[in-house]
Amino acid sequence: MKQTTVSAALLVCMISLNPAVHAELPWTGYEVIDMTHTFDGKTIYWPTEDGFELTTGFEGQTDGGYYYYSNHYAAADHGGTHLDAPRHFAAGKHTAEQVPLSQLMGAACVIDVSSQAAADRDYRLQLSDIEQWETDNGAIPAGCIVLMRTGFDAFWPDRERYMGTDKLGTEGVAELHFPGFSEESARALLNRKVAAIGVDTPSVDYGQSKDFIVHQVVYKQNIPGLENVANLSRLPATGAYVIALPMKIGGGSGAPLRIIGLVPN
Repeated sequence: MKQTTVSAALLVCMISLNPAVHAELPWTGYEVIDMTHTFDGKTIYWPTEDGFELTTGFEGQTDGGYYYYSNHYAAADHGGTHLDAPRHFAAGKHTAEQVPLSQLMGAACVIDVSSQAAADRDYRLQLSDIEQWETDNGAIPAGCIVLMRTGFDAFWPDRERYMGTDKLGTEGVAELHFPGFSEESARALLNRKVAAIGVDTPSVDYGQSKDFIVHQVVYKQNIPGLENVANLSRLPATGAYVIALPMKIGGGSGAPLRIIGLVPN
């Protein structure tokens, strides 16, 4: 009995001394922003890919008398809000499950070019945009996640307005028009040693790109890309944090992504 009493007393003491037990949640003081578009039959995929499919496996009362509901889904690993693993365009680099979590969680630097993109669907982020951001906010810190805000997420899930065409197949690819990064801006961000880049359009390269040079340059350095990101308008230029967790697909060239932003209240 005495040993039990002492053990219980020690447990109470340990709990009272452990600040983690009574600590506030890490995101207390932050608004949590959902930055992922819902995956369903309206989800936008590249014109040459099949869309998201969800079929019901079972729904209803079982022989055991309880309700049960399960589904099956099929999807390409590039579509909707998703991760581009570096292997997507760079042989021997990280596949989806190999991307370090440290590159998927960090301070967000949001570069807003929505006014330029509204005037030019083929707009590409310029070095001058980065330099202006740094004039306004300070140097882009190493290890941050740079997100290019074009405002195109407001068009989701209207394929024609979002991608510039609702055509599918190679014909659709030829008519894509949406903003992305330029090669010059991509190289500048690599020099700043960012952890990842992302955009609220279908690709880090602009729609009319034929060589996907941003994919090539960035992914060769094992830097991942985040595409079809939602709600960038709700993140400030600086001060927010991003957590972007993909499905852990072994060998995946990409993966569906659940990304959230933490914005100070």
